[in-house]
Amino acid sequence: MKVYDDKHIKNIVLLGAPKSGKTILAEDMLFEAGLIHRRGTIEGKNTVSDYHEIEHERGNSIFATVLHTEWRDYKINIIDTPGFDDFTGEMISSMRVADTCVMVINAQHGVEVGTELIWNYAEQFRKPVIFAINQVDHPKADFDASLEALKQTFGKAVTQMQYPVNQGEGFDAIIDLLKMVMYKFPPDGGKPQKLPIPESEQEKANRLHNELVEKAAENDEKLMEKYFEKGTLDEDEMREGLKLGMIHHDVFPVFVMSAKKNMGSGRMMGFIDNVAPSPQEAMPERTTDGKEIPYDPKGPAVLFVFKSHLEPNLGKISFFKVISGEVTTGAELINSQTGAVEKFNQLFIMDGKTRHAVDKLVAGDIGATLKLKDTYTNQTLHAKGFDVTIEPIKYPEPRIRTAVVAQSKSDDEKIGEVLQKIHQEDPTLEVGYSRELKQLIIAGQGEMHLAVCKWLIENMYKLHVEYKPPRISYRETIRKPAVAMYRHKKQSGGAGQFGEVHLKIEPYYDGMPEPTEYTVRSKEFIDLEWGGKLAFYNCIVGGVIDARFIPSILKGILEKMEEGPITGSYVRDVRVCVFDGKMHPVDSNDISFKIAGMMAFKEAFLNADPVVLEPIYDLEVLVPEEMMGDVMGDLQTRRSMIMGIDARGNFQVIKARTPLAELDRYSTALRSLTQGRASFTQRFAEYVQVPFEIQQKLAKQAQEVEMA
Repeated sequence: MKVYDDKHIKNIVLLGAPKSGKTILAEDMLFEAGLIHRRGTIEGKNTVSDYHEIEHERGNSIFATVLHTEWRDYKINIIDTPGFDDFTGEMISSMRVADTCVMVINAQHGVEVGTELIWNYAEQFRKPVIFAINQVDHPKADFDASLEALKQTFGKAVTQMQYPVNQGEGFDAIIDLLKMVMYKFPPDGGKPQKLPIPESEQEKANRLHNELVEKAAENDEKLMEKYFEKGTLDEDEMREGLKLGMIHHDVFPVFVMSAKKNMGSGRMMGFIDNVAPSPQEAMPERTTDGKEIPYDPKGPAVLFVFKSHLEPNLGKISFFKVISGEVTTGAELINSQTGAVEKFNQLFIMDGKTRHAVDKLVAGDIGATLKLKDTYTNQTLHAKGFDVTIEPIKYPEPRIRTAVVAQSKSDDEKIGEVLQKIHQEDPTLEVGYSRELKQLIIAGQGEMHLAVCKWLIENMYKLHVEYKPPRISYRETIRKPAVAMYRHKKQSGGAGQFGEVHLKIEPYYDGMPEPTEYTVRSKEFIDLEWGGKLAFYNCIVGGVIDARFIPSILKGILEKMEEGPITGSYVRDVRVCVFDGKMHPVDSNDISFKIAGMMAFKEAFLNADPVVLEPIYDLEVLVPEEMMGDVMGDLQTRRSMIMGIDARGNFQVIKARTPLAELDRYSTALRSLTQGRASFTQRFAEYVQVPFEIQQKLAKQAQEVEMA
């Protein structure tokens, strides 16, 4: 297979809301280039992109799929991504290695929530963007409304390149404003005729063409001078201006198509060849120490692994972009994060599940290899002697949690190992055993994300699991001071045990005044690993408790704080002053004072107006305005406090504070309420006191568990 240099490689990622037509557009592009001879369909389960069994079962993309075309002496690497934001990790990873984002817009709906979410990452990565308004052949298509929504949402940089002559069921013609021709398609799509623009469209086309010329000229002083001299620009000059505008986010070209009918994709491919930036022209990659690495084929080899995937009967496939230099079959590179040496026994260009072996890939290209031992998604490989780490992708925080339980006790250990493997492939799925909750917890982006994880466990690894509601990480604290003492005395022949501790506990807060009723001998402020603080004061005078036993008292208090007296939850934000006690010259020892300290703390805690705290999350819900009432009503049933409402384009952003206990399965409820047209993010805010009736309920449940 031909090896292309960095000037003749274009890397694009297809993005868009569910059902916008990304996968069928990818089919079109492969078909137009002659790499496939028949276009597949979603219904026929035979597209190049959606080839996984679970994608056939669900009828939508789950994984990002790497493809390529060869079009007019250019190689276009294409990454087709899922539309549901449950799989945002697949989208973000793909955007990171692409040089141009093609955002596919459904002409029936215009700008959707999914479009908004994707845009945020395109802005973050500063990637050039092309908008492809698809499905203009649909009876409910509205190109003008979609274009206007794009302009309102993304600003004046939205630049019209085309418009449909006859959208709807009769769609078969596009006016191209760069080439100033009309493309007339045969009924079954494919290669169009190039015809003069009809007289009825001439005035509109001329006006829009002049706007396009002005837009191209704005991006370069020399072009602007030519525009003033000649009153226009030729096609090559316009391409130059548009490319500069795309690189600087001043131009977002808009194309028209019907991927289903194979109308318009070839013209966009030509534009990608001629105008979209190559890796050499794109923004250089940055390293963790802030340096830039240009796409230089003569530099030392550097690869960034953006995706890992386990294939049945094949093993792990690692997808990478060559950032610098070149990689050849047999090359050995070093993983900058682990130090492992990885040998590339095989190199491939991928088209879905089809592998094309190559001997070499150069800077800017995207490829794959098999069976890297210790390298996973988001890691860097580099040549020996050139130690560098590409800035890793920062993935969004999880929005949904569940506890995982193996159906067979013998599989408990295996489940943890399998989940770690899945996490290494998909960093947006977080895995961990909670010692506090005594549950194995996985956290992901939504119900579908967790469902796919379960499918992988059962179908790829042949283990059976159940999902159970995760427990909530409550906390306990106090609201007033209390004093208590406890005497531990035990005699069982020989040496006994004796220790007596008197202490006072108080609610702790930063900057609180020092105690005045006791003489402070020493103090220690402990940042608790579960949040909050313990302020421990040794106020013993006269040697009633030997100094060597003070650490044992502290140890006992800390152990009791790991299992609060009300619900068994962690205790936080308490000040303890140990001010008196007794000891025995023979029977006192560390264990005696540890127990005495623990029990004195427990008694004082129960007398200090104890309360249960619950985790509260900041919630932002992005929702179409007409659905805001239903979403607000649902949030109020979840004990949410509405903090404000902002407008963002055609959407409303509801800001609320909601208890974590009320967010279980919220993504499913929101999707049901809004037909999938809303999305949300959540972030931990603080702990606050639960309502009294809920505290009573939690305490009763804890007692029942203890007695069981």
